[in-house]
Amino acid sequence: MKIVTLLGSPRADSHSSAIAQRLNDTAAQLGADTQTFALNKMSYRGCQGCYACKTPLDHCAVKDDLSEALEAVRNADALVLTTPVYYGDVTAQLKGFIDRTFAYLKPDFLTNPAPSRLAPKKLVFIITQGHPDENLYADIYQRNATCFTAIGFTEIHLIRACGVGPGTTIPEAVMQQAEATARALMS
Repeated sequence: MKIVTLLGSPRADSHSSAIAQRLNDTAAQLGADTQTFALNKMSYRGCQGCYACKTPLDHCAVKDDLSEALEAVRNADALVLTTPVYYGDVTAQLKGFIDRTFAYLKPDFLTNPAPSRLAPKKLVFIITQGHPDENLYADIYQRNATCFTAIGFTEIHLIRACGVGPGTTIPEAVMQQAEATARALMS
């Protein structure tokens, strides 16, 4: 199994990245090939709305650092997306990637019962937030779920860690959930 991880936090030592690392380490121990991209270290633009990907071109026409990550996702069996909550949503870094996944949709995606150019894939969405209230920002995944399912993610796992911000530690239960999720991906 090939797992691609996109780290959406601007901080290199973020909690969301640490959770993803535990997941990837566990999956690697079980035989997975893992590849990680730190979005904040990459130079890329969001979707330009050019619709070139809806012509015979079957990928995003923008050539930048994100091109390699988009191709890696295309060839992966599973994708891990991580983000802390910034102003009630995913980070700008992750949002730029999500917008560029528009290229994974076929030209007739609005009417096609199989709108994705991708083979079915697994997704792990890791969200951390400093605020301890689990009800706060619980809608972030749901707001993105339509896009995720449209582009071909058929098995989706959500890991949320609330009350973990700078200066706090990640609860061991969350790290155990990351390990369990890795085992589920590999089964």
